[in-house]
Amino acid sequence: MTATTTASRKAKGRRFQQAVRDDIIKRLGIDPGDIQSTGMGQAGCDLYLSPEARIWFPFAAECKFQEKVSLWPWWNQCVENAEKEDLAPLLLIRRSRTEPLAVLWWDDFLAMVAAHNNWMMLAVELLSRAMAAEIPPDTKEWEDAL
Repeated sequence: MTATTTASRKAKGRRFQQAVRDDIIKRLGIDPGDIQSTGMGQAGCDLYLSPEARIWFPFAAECKFQEKVSLWPWWNQCVENAEKEDLAPLLLIRRSRTEPLAVLWWDDFLAMVAAHNNWMMLAVELLSRAMAAEIPPDTKEWEDAL
């Protein structure tokens, strides 16, 4: 269903913005008080992040829930707002009956993949050490061996 009035379009955008906020809180375990959804039509990023939230989610989110994509103007707006906040730009696009898409700089994407891989390699290394020492997990000896 396409929103036809200004109020319904704003409500649709507000629900998307709040859903993004809720996803970040749920998946990253960030305190709900550390991320606020800004008012519709308010200048700047769509989510206000506390200094603590910025540690775990260093992105300036721009949320767009529209049927027609205006990628470059939206991206320019996102980058401009991100620079003001000293955060990485993250454009989130959604249309009716679809999953959201994320647009970000290629370098930021590669940095996230590299960080993920580094954490995975660390986890494998720690697990290998514990297994080599034949120490059962979740014991004091296991923690000491790591």
